[in-house]
Amino acid sequence: MTELSTSRELEELQNRKAGLQEESHSLNDQQKNLDERVKVLEEKIAIEELKNNNKTTREAISQLESKIDGLERRLREVSQEPEVHEPEKTLTLATETPQQTQETAPVATETTPEDSEEEVITVAAPEEPTIAEQETFTESKSRHDKKKRKFF
Repeated sequence: MTELSTSRELEELQNRKAGLQEESHSLNDQQKNLDERVKVLEEKIAIEELKNNNKTTREAISQLESKIDGLERRLREVSQEPEVHEPEKTLTLATETPQQTQETAPVATETTPEDSEEEVITVAAPEEPTIAEQETFTESKSRHDKKKRKFF
């Protein structure tokens, strides 16, 4: 009888061992699957964080571009405005005649809606910049361009 019970006990132990090995394999597979899910979720989180960061950066770039456009527009407006602001006066240049010399400037007429009289204004031609002024302008422009590049 001990022989029968010993063989039965051995069989039960082997069955138990097989069940535990099967459970171990199942748990290992489950652990691998969960590890892979963790990696997938971590990658998704990293992607979302990068998307948010890129969105924030794009918005900042857009705001800077808008600010630059506004400033450039303002600069054009300021540079195009005449030095003296006189409302509702128009300035008309007369054509230069061949008799005029370099010392005399073209004649401009200025009219206002209130006056029927014509006023004649002489406008002197602007002097050409000297070589030193041109070099200074070129140097300041190149420094300005270098400053632009530093921000990018």
